[in-house]
Amino acid sequence: MGQLIEVTATVVDGDVVILDTDRSVTGQGGTGYDSAAAAGADERFPGRLAARIFAFDEAVDHVFVGSNGVVVRRATEWDDAAISAVSATVSEFFLHYDADTSEAGDESAG
Repeated sequence: MGQLIEVTATVVDGDVVILDTDRSVTGQGGTGYDSAAAAGADERFPGRLAARIFAFDEAVDHVFVGSNGVVVRRATEWDDAAISAVSATVSEFFLHYDADTSEAGDESAG
């Protein structure tokens, strides 16, 4: 359940990727995180999203989440697989569980 966040634009500049989305994750301000520990200590949505991004790629060394944009820096340049992974992490952030999974138990209800 939940809704996918559509990544509407992706810009890569060396070790930084900028993702624009169709919905806001924060208010008008933004928050940056220099480590997984810092992100994990923040229970708000920006911290939770940043923690997921740090978890998928140990080369990530900074995440900034602001309104409908996410900026991620890696210690090394981005490759296609890493860009796809960070984009999917952002896109699936508001999903809580797969709708197909929730229907599996409905067979006996009929």
